[in-house]
Amino acid sequence: MSQTLAEIAAEMAGRTDRGQPADYIPQLAEVDPNQFGISVCLADGTQLSAGDSATPFSIQSVSKVFGLAIALGRLGDQLWTRVRREPSGLAFNSILQLESEQGIPRNPFINAGAIVTTDAALGHRPPKEYLAELLTFLRTAAGDEDIHIDRAVAKSETETGHRNFALAHFLKSQGNLTNAPDLVLGAYFHQCAIAMTVEQLARSGRFLAGFQRLIAPERVRRINALMLTCGHYDGSGEFAFRVGLPGKSGVGGGILAIAPGRASIAVWSPGLNTQGNSQLGTEALELLARRTGWSIFG
Repeated sequence: MSQTLAEIAAEMAGRTDRGQPADYIPQLAEVDPNQFGISVCLADGTQLSAGDSATPFSIQSVSKVFGLAIALGRLGDQLWTRVRREPSGLAFNSILQLESEQGIPRNPFINAGAIVTTDAALGHRPPKEYLAELLTFLRTAAGDEDIHIDRAVAKSETETGHRNFALAHFLKSQGNLTNAPDLVLGAYFHQCAIAMTVEQLARSGRFLAGFQRLIAPERVRRINALMLTCGHYDGSGEFAFRVGLPGKSGVGGGILAIAPGRASIAVWSPGLNTQGNSQLGTEALELLARRTGWSIFG
């Protein structure tokens, strides 16, 4: 495995088409695209890494996996009355889809669905209490206290997140937010601005691979199912076809992928493809799945 990861990192270093960093969030636009990291946690506790595996990056929408785990812990299946479980087929920040479906987001991983999920996880608490719970969950999952919110990224998102404000206000107008839009988005932007390394992120996914008991097994199964069908927005089908593993991407360039019972995997490269997913991260996971034979499809 160590040699496999080193070979994949070397192949990624030689790629000239690396995608483009997310330029609509100014802090992310400044990240050097010539970076790549990969880390794998195996069932026996071994962790192996290659590339820029110790460089922190903004996990962005990968955080939605952990927010969903907290929301399900608070609301259980009542959450599904407010957000559906179907692939979107449209961009992750589509307003058109939300309006056509009367304010019920298609799934918890598109932005509208994650805003509703954040509202559900908040309850009637101040955002700082929810964020403290989320960081505690991540630190416990990763076995690492050195996981924090990047305040500069959170500020950058707050100043430029006009479409998310539009989504939140539309959700409120449809009765699908219990808190004020500004309150929910304050929590949401800071959640997305959590910074982690791929080593930390790979460790944080161990509960989804079955190596830790942090949430009920039934909820692990459901989160993995949603990661497979919805975790890469309108590129989810392509990712399932090429990689064959549940995965959740973020526009910071990170991807968390799960080989149930075998491994928790994290990759990072800031350049994105046209669907907003890490270009080299996707290619690296495809190579890893081929060389290891890991796939939920046999």
